[in-house]
Amino acid sequence: MVRVGTGVRERSGGPVAGLRARLLAEVNATVHGHDLHLERYDRPAGDPGLFGPGSVVWRVHEHPAGMLVGGFAALLLQSLHPLAMAAVDAHSDFREDPTGRLNRTARFVTTTTLGSTAAAERAIASVRKIHLRIRGTAPDGRPYRADDPELLTWVHTAEVRCFLAGHQAFAATPLTPAECDSYFAEAALVAERLGAVGIPRSRAEVVAYLARIRPELGVTPPALEVLDLLRRFGRSPRERVVVRLLTNASIGLLPDWARAELGIHRPRSVRAAWDRPLARTAGRLLVWICGPSPIRAAAHARVAAPPL
Repeated sequence: MVRVGTGVRERSGGPVAGLRARLLAEVNATVHGHDLHLERYDRPAGDPGLFGPGSVVWRVHEHPAGMLVGGFAALLLQSLHPLAMAAVDAHSDFREDPTGRLNRTARFVTTTTLGSTAAAERAIASVRKIHLRIRGTAPDGRPYRADDPELLTWVHTAEVRCFLAGHQAFAATPLTPAECDSYFAEAALVAERLGAVGIPRSRAEVVAYLARIRPELGVTPPALEVLDLLRRFGRSPRERVVVRLLTNASIGLLPDWARAELGIHRPRSVRAAWDRPLARTAGRLLVWICGPSPIRAAAHARVAAPPL
């Protein structure tokens, strides 16, 4: 069989197919872990999950490059909330096991997006249970708890704002303004079930929310550690090069004030003429690699199958 879809003639079972399979396994291991837990996605027949394939959430979250670059940007933006970062600093193993931390975050987003309704609800319940145990006192003396509804709103808003920015920068067909609003409205469902309140549900509401919370944000030493970790992340030279390209591109997705807080002085001309084009090239490679993603295939097959 010959497939032509990416500008590369690919014979099933040939060297190109073999390379693609090896790279896909490497990407999946880095992002999701070695076990993809396909049982979360391939059953029960006919179940659309929390959103379904007609949703804007599926459209945004199925784009690998947009999600990776947007995800890195989200980590940087989220780190600027001192209370959120105090919780991560005290209770997360991001320093000792950054890949494991990435796996758990990606697994939650993927399960709540593409997983069955039951799998998504189990993932949300598990995170809520973990949040109950995470509480303490920040270095500035303020108490924090991971189940604080306002803190959950911050983490969610920073995340979806950056996911959407990544999609708009790297997808072949960006969303329309109305679709962007629909994305925020749809994605609020998971945040609600986690316990967030006052969730922004449109572009205008996200802009207003960020302006309102801006005085509460600021850089802390652990936030700078996150930036340094992203710049050094990777278990092999090839992985480190790709992650550095994507991290540089993620910096371009941040608001100007966020870059300033993090002490990132990367000229706009460099971000536009160097970072984003290189990341787009890496992104096209990721899209080619992840085309036959087992998770996506299982989710789409589940929804399309007639209910038993």
